[in-house]
Amino acid sequence: MNTDKHFNVLVTGGAGYIGSHAVRQLRAAGHRPVVVDNLFRGHREAVPDDVPFHPADMAETDRLAAILDEHRIDCVMHFAALTYVGESVAEPLRYYENNTAGAISMLRAMAAAGVKRFVFSSTAAVYGEPEEVPITEACPQRPINPYGHSKWMVERVLRDLAAADPEFGGVALRYFNVAGCAADGSLGEDHEPETHLIPAILQAALGRRERLTIFGDDYPTPDGTCIRDYIHVEDLCDAHILAMDAFAPGSLREYNLGIGRGYSVREVFDAAAKVVGREIPVEMGPRRPGDPAVLYADSSKIQRELGWTPRYLDIEAIIETAWRWFEMHPVGYVGRRG
Repeated sequence: MNTDKHFNVLVTGGAGYIGSHAVRQLRAAGHRPVVVDNLFRGHREAVPDDVPFHPADMAETDRLAAILDEHRIDCVMHFAALTYVGESVAEPLRYYENNTAGAISMLRAMAAAGVKRFVFSSTAAVYGEPEEVPITEACPQRPINPYGHSKWMVERVLRDLAAADPEFGGVALRYFNVAGCAADGSLGEDHEPETHLIPAILQAALGRRERLTIFGDDYPTPDGTCIRDYIHVEDLCDAHILAMDAFAPGSLREYNLGIGRGYSVREVFDAAAKVVGREIPVEMGPRRPGDPAVLYADSSKIQRELGWTPRYLDIEAIIETAWRWFEMHPVGYVGRRG
């Protein structure tokens, strides 16, 4: 274990949207990231050439253990996961195998290599449809889809593992809606298919989509559309680094990650139109089943305990960083599939 507070960090899913931003911010903070990604939905181009890269799958326990040993890893930041709710409903076994069993395989590899520090990419989906907002960490966890359940199960495993091994410590970070891109436009969001609202809007602005649909304008909100909490990806990654530093053996620490206020779908469209300088083609559609009217986080716990403070609180500023990426990379990373 390093004692200089500069860690060797294995970043699983480090070629993906959030993982690649984490790699950049780890390096900026003086840490030494190593990336593992099977490139199913990640992009090799998102990983700097001088960062060690291993094209491996989470199911390869022995290989993961060897990578941990080879690089003398101090901490694992685990981003590798499938993340589409609808896909999880259609293919639940795939999600439990990849997200839940994959995390367990990683934890087995860590046990074999003697690595005790784990930062887990969890989700607000573990709460399901909460009865109250803002959502605190004390809200009951009642996932309503296999994606949420697959992440909740990993949290349960981490809690039990920390109770069984007094040297193991984990942090579960429950994301709300992650958005934005690297401020200099060099790293961004490139999913296929793209289901996130802000990049989908920007694709429409670039003519890559004919139009977008707002699902429901009759919710009990000021403008009738759903309200969500959008957290900038760089603020999110800052929280991961703070969580890594806040290692607490024998425990699982759980934190919400959001900005503590929501923006409606209509507000996001209006902000995007201001950023790109033109209207976004949109049509109204019926509500989607299972969409709560309002979801936003109470993230005061991580602010209080770890000193985390989000820098991006304005939706227009978040969208500006995403638009910079999309203008510079209108079809995503070079060499992308499709």
